[in-house]
Amino acid sequence: MLYLSRLFIALGLAVLGPLALAQSRPARAVATPAAPAAEAPPSQGRCNEDDAGLSRLGREMSALETSDGDPRAALQDLIDKTLARSKAVGAVRLLAEAARADLAEAQAASLPTASLGIGVNALRQTIGGTTVGRGGLVSATLSAGMPLWDFGRIAKLTEWRKELAEVAAQGQRSAEEQLALSTVTLALDRSRYVLQAQVYTQYVRKMACLVDALEIITKADRGRASEMVQAQKSLQQADLSLEQTMSALRQTEVRMKRLVGEPLPPSIGMTPSLSLLPDLEQMQSDILLAPDVAQAEAQARSQRSLAESVIAGQKPSISVTGSAGAQFRSGNNLGSDSRSTDIGAGVSITIPILQPGAEAQAKAAVQRYRATVLQRDETIEAKRYRLLEMHEVGTSTLDRARRIIEILRNSDRVRAFTLQQWQQLGRRSLFDVMAAEGDYYSMRVAHVNAMFDAQQIVAMIWSMGRGVATPLR
Repeated sequence: MLYLSRLFIALGLAVLGPLALAQSRPARAVATPAAPAAEAPPSQGRCNEDDAGLSRLGREMSALETSDGDPRAALQDLIDKTLARSKAVGAVRLLAEAARADLAEAQAASLPTASLGIGVNALRQTIGGTTVGRGGLVSATLSAGMPLWDFGRIAKLTEWRKELAEVAAQGQRSAEEQLALSTVTLALDRSRYVLQAQVYTQYVRKMACLVDALEIITKADRGRASEMVQAQKSLQQADLSLEQTMSALRQTEVRMKRLVGEPLPPSIGMTPSLSLLPDLEQMQSDILLAPDVAQAEAQARSQRSLAESVIAGQKPSISVTGSAGAQFRSGNNLGSDSRSTDIGAGVSITIPILQPGAEAQAKAAVQRYRATVLQRDETIEAKRYRLLEMHEVGTSTLDRARRIIEILRNSDRVRAFTLQQWQQLGRRSLFDVMAAEGDYYSMRVAHVNAMFDAQQIVAMIWSMGRGVATPLR
C-alpha cells in the first residue's frame, strides 16, 4: 500500500500539478516532496506537451490561430471587403444613381424646349375618277416654349426629386451600415468561438492527461475504477463541448465567407474600442445622424414637396410659346409651285376651370405627407428607447463580466486547494478535483461569452448613431 500511495502522489504531481498550479499564484503553492524517479509514469512527458490529449483524439487545432495585428484595422478591412463585393449594396448604389438622374431631369423642366417637325406628303387630284394632277408637299415646323409662372409647381417637383435622391442616398448608407454591423457581429462571434475552443482545448488536455494517469493507477489498484470511469466521462464531455464549439465556428466562418469572400483572414482579438460603453447623451444626439432616421426625414420632406406641387398644379400657369413653319408645294396640274412661311410667338395661359378629382388628389398628397412625418417620429422614438434598453443591457453585461472575473479567481483558488488536498493529504476525492476543474473552465467560457456579448452590444449601440465603422476609424 505504501508503494501505491507513492505512485498515486507521483502521478497526481506529474499530471495535474504542472497544469493546474502553474495558473495559480505562487503564494498558494505548497512544497511537496519529490517522488522517486523510478516511480514516474511513462506518460509523464507526453502530458507536459502542448498537444497532449489532442493527438490521442485526432484533433487538428490550426483553425484556432488568431491575428496579432490591430483588431480595429482588421475589422475595418473586413467591412471594406464586404461592401466591395456585396451585390445588394451594388443594387442600392445603382438606385441612388438613378434617383440623381431623375433629379437632373426635373431640374431641366424649367428650361426652354424646342422641337422640329418635318413632313413630306404626296398629292393626287382626281375628278370623276380621272387623275388630273400629281404633286408633293414639303413642310417644316420649328416650335419652342418655356414656362414662365406655374405657382412653383416645377420648383416643388424639383425639390421632390431632390429629396427622393436623398432618400436613395440614405438608403444606401443604411444598407451599408446593416452590412457592416453584420460583418462585425460575425467577426466577433468567430473570435468568441475561437477563444471558447481554446479553453475547451485546455480542458480536454487536462482530462486526457488525467485519464492516462488513472489508467496506470487502476492497473495497480482496481478499487479506483470508478475514478477512471468518471475521468473518461469528463474527457468525453469536454471533447463534446469542444466539437460543438468547433461546429459553431465552422458555421460562422461559412456565413463570413458569404460576406467577405475566401480565404478568411485569421481571427481577431479583443477590440478595446468596442469594450467600453459610449456616452448615453452623446448617442441620443447621434440618433438623428443615423442613416435610417435621415432617410425617414428625407422621405417626409419629399412627400411635403410632392403635396405642394400637386396643389400648385391645380392653379393657372403661364408659358411662352413660339413657332416658325415653311411649306413648299409643287406638282403637275396642281397649280403653280408655291412657298409659304408662318412665324408666330406669344404667351399661353392655362386656367383650370373644372377638375372633379382635384380636391381629393390634394388631400391624398397631404395625408401621405402627414403619414411620413408620423413614421419619422416613430422611428426616432423607437431608436431612443431601443438605445436605452441596449445601454442597460451593455451595462449589465460588463458588470457580469467583472463579477465573473472575481468568481473566476475564487474558482482558480478552489481548484488549486482541492488539487493540493487531494495530492498531499488525501482529504479530497478525485471527483472533487474534476468538479473543481469543470467549474473553473465553465467560468472561463462564461467570461469569454460576457466579454463578446458586451462588444456586440456596443457595436449595436454605435450602429444606432453614426455607424459601427466610426469608432473603428
